[in-house]
Amino acid sequence: MKKILFLAVFTLASAVMYAGGFRVNLQGNKSLAMGHTGVAVVNNAELVFHNPAGLVFLENRLSIAAGGFPVFSNVAYQNTTTGESAETDSGVGTPFYIYASYQATDWLAFGLGVYTPYGSEVTYPDDWAGSHLVNNIDLAAIYFQASAAIKVNKFFSFSAGFIFVNGNVSLNRNLSRTLTDLEGNRSEVTVDASGVNDTGWTVSALFNVTDNFRLGATYRSLIRLETDDATADFENIPNSPATPFEDTTASAEVPLPAEITVGLSYEFYDKWLFAFDLQTTYWSEFENLDIDFADPLIPDSVNPRNYETASTYRFGLQYEASERFTLRGGYYYDESPIQAGFFSPETPRNDSNNYTAGLTFDVNDRLQIDASFLYVQFDEVDASFDFFEENGVLVPFGGTYKSNAFVPGLGVTYKL
Repeated sequence: MKKILFLAVFTLASAVMYAGGFRVNLQGNKSLAMGHTGVAVVNNAELVFHNPAGLVFLENRLSIAAGGFPVFSNVAYQNTTTGESAETDSGVGTPFYIYASYQATDWLAFGLGVYTPYGSEVTYPDDWAGSHLVNNIDLAAIYFQASAAIKVNKFFSFSAGFIFVNGNVSLNRNLSRTLTDLEGNRSEVTVDASGVNDTGWTVSALFNVTDNFRLGATYRSLIRLETDDATADFENIPNSPATPFEDTTASAEVPLPAEITVGLSYEFYDKWLFAFDLQTTYWSEFENLDIDFADPLIPDSVNPRNYETASTYRFGLQYEASERFTLRGGYYYDESPIQAGFFSPETPRNDSNNYTAGLTFDVNDRLQIDASFLYVQFDEVDASFDFFEENGVLVPFGGTYKSNAFVPGLGVTYKL
């Protein structure tokens, strides 16, 4: 029974891992429309995220960009051997961003940003085949960033910044594949962790090779989210000495990996702009997740995840169609960090192809409306999670997963 109890509270680690394992590339409507490129594109205050070093090259003293994205996602599971299937009833996530930049002098600029690079909401049907791994999950991580940029000369600038992260997660799952109370209700646990905070830093550089050609790079540091007061609430527990399930707390530490993005942009034929970004995320930090339970009856445990470093390849194109309209399109390929045998329905993702488009409408000299659209198509995958243990026996859970997402976006840019 200790093993069953451990597996129940193990969901805390999986939930926070999902916030790290599922990277939400929605940090600006202009950049998203161009395949989420931006490390070498000087456009507006979205540079606070992509490359703060570029803030000193903005034409306006003050630039503000804000927007959001309703996310419509779907995951379908099927086991052709057993005939079991399920489809998520995903809620609508709402990632957002707010950036502001201020040009203090001709060589110094400051940037502030609030954005949500991690977050998801996924709900499976009650008591589905994988309910011992997850029923539903709701999570979010909000980043607060402050940066300063310095222009060395007309060719080169650099920046440094401070990041504060606040994370929240709630996850529900059944305690095992069969345990119920006397009325036949499946025994379950809900794990909540809120106000999980940590700090990090970022540095970046921008090099103007020519008037039309730029190179850029941005690095964000490793951030560790640690909690010692997550709550685990149990329901529908049999009244038996063999099932001494009591609400308890747990401690866990989860690293959000460092990432580096390098890229280029090239302007040609006056009205066209091409951009390419390569982002490498050091997911190999996720070797395992340690859980320390406050209840002495529950053994501490190490949970293998074995993620590997992965990259994202981004391409974007921009065309100034008229004085008021700018059109954009793009594509990026996102590698999954999840290795064979570690695929869990809590992180139902695989390598993906991502197609983007959008436009900007200039209302006047100061105000712009930015719109974008993203379609995410994850590769269909036959995969399993091989580390669920019940009564001392490993019980793999696998099947075929199909998933996709539709993400429209809307934002505004204000310049002064």
